[in-house]
Formats: sequence, structure tokens, C-alpha cells
Amino acid sequence: MKLATGTVVDGKIVVDGDPLPDGLVVTVLAREEAETFEVPAELEPELLESLAQASRGEAVAAAEVVKRLRGSR
Repeated sequence: MKLATGTVVDGKIVVDGDPLPDGLVVTVLAREEAETFEVPAELEPELLESLAQASRGEAVAAAEVVKRLRGSR
């Protein structure tokens, strides 16, 4: 699994960084222009700690999460 960001140019998605291989099936999740989200006050410390862990490299790859989820069926 890969995670990529990009921008729509002339109706097509231009991916930042290395190009994705031809034929790759992708899912696009587009944020609304002014879209925001609110974190309840009681969850904010947990979110901040999660962001700090990710910054320190203490994260699980998305592919591993998907693998674990598929294994739990």
C-alpha cells in the first residue's frame, strides 16, 4: 500500500514525488476546500501524543495495519 498526495490540474491528479506505476488502482479521498475537523477536548492529549510518536518514527505502516485488520476476520 502506498500513500501519495497530489493536486488536481486540468481535471487530472498530479502526484507529488515519484510517479505511481501505470495500471495501479488508486482510491482518492478529497478534502473540501475549507474542511476542518474538531477534536473533543478529552481526546486532544491522545491526538497530540500520537502525532509526537509519528514524528519520532514510532508508527505502524499502513500496509501492516491493513494486514492486521484482514487477519482479524
